[in-house]
Amino acid sequence: MIISTELEYVGFWARVWASLIDTVLLMIVVFAISFAIYGRMEMAEGVTFTGFKNILIAYVLPAAIVIVFWTAKHATPGKMVIGATIVDAATGAPPSMKQHIIRYVGYYVSAFVFCIGFIWVGIDKRKQGWHDKIAGTVVVRKRNRGTEPVQFGV
Repeated sequence: MIISTELEYVGFWARVWASLIDTVLLMIVVFAISFAIYGRMEMAEGVTFTGFKNILIAYVLPAAIVIVFWTAKHATPGKMVIGATIVDAATGAPPSMKQHIIRYVGYYVSAFVFCIGFIWVGIDKRKQGWHDKIAGTVVVRKRNRGTEPVQFGV
């Protein structure tokens, strides 16, 4: 087991803040692309996300954007704002592509029953949501608030 006194787990409220930033940015991208495809009139009437093209815009595009950020930066823009990165829970190394994909799919699992899988971050000792536990990841940042020291290989 490796213990890092330089890192801390990122808690619930910091991750909520990061998630809000990411959600707003993704909404801007999805809206801009939808506007470019459908134009002002159809957007004013309300576009429903059904059909292949809309599924690509509403689900596949955000997933691809998030996974690309996780792969390239080990964080989304929101996590970058709070100084957080996603790492492998066992080694502290960057997660694999497989872990990123499992983690993203795990978001749906975390959200399924009243978002309890996300709320779990607030009560878990390592601040892992269900999506983190499923993928074998933790979210960390440089230690500055005195939470539990980060342990890899637990």
